[in-house]
Amino acid sequence: MSTEVRQILDVEGELLGESPLDLNEVQRLYQAMLSARVYDHKASAMQRQGRLATYASFEGQEACQIGSVAPLQRSDWVVGTYRDAGAMWFHGYTWRNLILGRTGDERGGAAPQGVRVLPPSITVGGHMIHAVGLGWGERLQGSDGVVLTLFGDGATSEGDFHEAMNFAGVFKTPTVFFCQNNGWAISMPRERQTASATIAQKADGYGMPGVLIDGNDLLAVYEATADAVARARRGEGATLIEALTYRMSSHTTTDDAGRYRSDHEVEGWRHRDPLERVRKYLAANDVWDQAWQSQIEETESQRVEAAVAEAEALEPFTPAEMFGAMYERSTVQLDEQLADAERHA
Repeated sequence: MSTEVRQILDVEGELLGESPLDLNEVQRLYQAMLSARVYDHKASAMQRQGRLATYASFEGQEACQIGSVAPLQRSDWVVGTYRDAGAMWFHGYTWRNLILGRTGDERGGAAPQGVRVLPPSITVGGHMIHAVGLGWGERLQGSDGVVLTLFGDGATSEGDFHEAMNFAGVFKTPTVFFCQNNGWAISMPRERQTASATIAQKADGYGMPGVLIDGNDLLAVYEATADAVARARRGEGATLIEALTYRMSSHTTTDDAGRYRSDHEVEGWRHRDPLERVRKYLAANDVWDQAWQSQIEETESQRVEAAVAEAEALEPFTPAEMFGAMYERSTVQLDEQLADAERHA
């Protein structure tokens, strides 16, 4: 495969080729990227206030998450990680559920009826096997459904990645493997993850195409994923996409990225902000102004606040509800534990 990075929209918002999307659709996806960033900022603030547990910010990766989901049909699946809230939300998972999950409330793990999104995976790499299984199931049922699975560069060092890729290659499952290569697996830099020149070229070993793209270019992300989705839907099997991107914040709110990343590196990537790139493109085509953007940000802020209020208004589980959900019939041990919990409640 070529090591040339596919790009359509450069950092100044200028087209380098033909856009795969009309301006109205670019506007819609830009609005979704804005929504995702509003949520990300609010969730980060809530964690600092003690209202959420550890949080993994995805600021800087919005083009990857919105652009990769955009070509999917509602009947397709999204299988992501703890950093993929934007992608999950765009395919129908709610901000409310994502907030609940970050408080430790298991009700956040139940996707709304008809929404084909698995709960966020905490285990690094393990969810890719589930994604391949879902795709295999779609094929066995005679469906043309496709499964998009997102993961970071660090996950490619896990055995689960190779097992999933191997099965997908052999059985031609309709799986799109989307690697958000943000350069760091916590504090481990990309160059120490693998000796291969690219992650995309690993696809060669499993008999599938590998595509290398600028992950901060919404149009390149959309085009590459749309091609992979169409290929999978035709029954031609899986594709591995490596999207070069960057997380602007630390790995999680328990991490201090300043200990291993330089300010110069971070500022260099800030110039490649995926939202700013699209904003410039829209402005150059007279379909963006500050009033429009401010209105979107205000509306989306209210929607996220409403989701937070709904999540925080839920009554916590009682001990009887927690223990009663374990088995169809209780056990002596559970009955004893329930009685002890109720005495201390």
